[in-house]
Amino acid sequence: MEIEDDDTKQIRTRFAKLAWALDERMRRLFAAAEAVVLGHGGITKVALATGVSRRAIHAGLEELAAERMPTENQGKRIRKSGAGRKTVIETNSGVMAALEKLIEPTTRGDPESPLRWTCKSLRTLADELTLKGYSVSYPKVGDLLRELGYSLQANRKMLEGTDHPDRNAQFEFINDQTRQRIEAGNPVISVDTKKKELVGAYKNNGTTWHPEGKPELVKVHDFIDKELGRANPYGVYDVASNTGWVSVGTDHDTASFAVETIRRWWNTMGRQRYPTATELMITADGGGSNGSRVRLWKLELQRLADEINIPIHISHLPPGTSKWNKIEHRLFSYISMNWRGQPLISHEVIVNLIAGTTTRKGLKVHAEIDDSSYPSGIKVSDEEFEKIRITRNTFHGEWNYRIDPSFG
Repeated sequence: MEIEDDDTKQIRTRFAKLAWALDERMRRLFAAAEAVVLGHGGITKVALATGVSRRAIHAGLEELAAERMPTENQGKRIRKSGAGRKTVIETNSGVMAALEKLIEPTTRGDPESPLRWTCKSLRTLADELTLKGYSVSYPKVGDLLRELGYSLQANRKMLEGTDHPDRNAQFEFINDQTRQRIEAGNPVISVDTKKKELVGAYKNNGTTWHPEGKPELVKVHDFIDKELGRANPYGVYDVASNTGWVSVGTDHDTASFAVETIRRWWNTMGRQRYPTATELMITADGGGSNGSRVRLWKLELQRLADEINIPIHISHLPPGTSKWNKIEHRLFSYISMNWRGQPLISHEVIVNLIAGTTTRKGLKVHAEIDDSSYPSGIKVSDEEFEKIRITRNTFHGEWNYRIDPSFG
């Protein structure tokens, strides 16, 4: 089935509005006029939209060019009512129901339908209808599907997981807390792990400029290179200054790696920009290495608070809303655009591509390799966890909490 463009949809709508008043001659003249307006390829689009045959449209074009009505001996007469070939619906009254059962086997038909696990192309549907005793051409199947209200639809990303009843309230809370701290001159950072990337001569989605016919060659299969491994980019985005820090890890993506990245940002960029800061605010997703339920995340933040000697306030985004984390659309999206079509052949190349990311609004990014070891599976005991100086907010304390320095 061909994908309809806007022109085809508009023609179909106009034709449907007038079809009741059009005789055979006016149908082909209408179709011919629409084809003339569209120009090249118009006949095909109009035939698809109206069901008027290409032969009839060509006849209509001749009549429009001559600007006169056809004579009887030209074979362009209007047939008497009831003349001509019967429609497939008239000759096979059950064809529509049979087609609808095929197209929706999981809701209206047999779950054991042969089409349950196959691509429902027009030709496949036509073949299945033929086996059931309905002789229908595949173009006619397309017409019947449109009459049933079907059209080609792509998957749409809309499902975000559980829609928590306090989802909007949490966003309002985060926005309010962010505004207060920025106005007070305190840093607010958004943190997250970017998608892990294979390191080596692998295909990277997107295109980039090369001499014609000379694309950069990459491996056919994406089997991990045991020596190069993967890159784990963990980012820190400073909301007020529109600057970013990305540590490209070579080991596991753990809470220890996440907090070490925040530590490096603070020691290199944050402390200098906010010399009089009285607290640090972090916004993060609810899962992953910086998840709201990860004990190691909180323990490492306690160690960081002790080092920088200021409280750290953490607010997690509600479940299923990670794409709204500011770092996603203010930093990571631009990194992806900057390295599109570029094979990430080494960690050094990844670092340089990240550091070279800029925007017209002045985004600046620092990147460096973190080749330290971050073993996974570290458990935090109850005794260790109880020593964390954590104060939970009265509003969703599991999402919003403060960690104070151990001494102060």
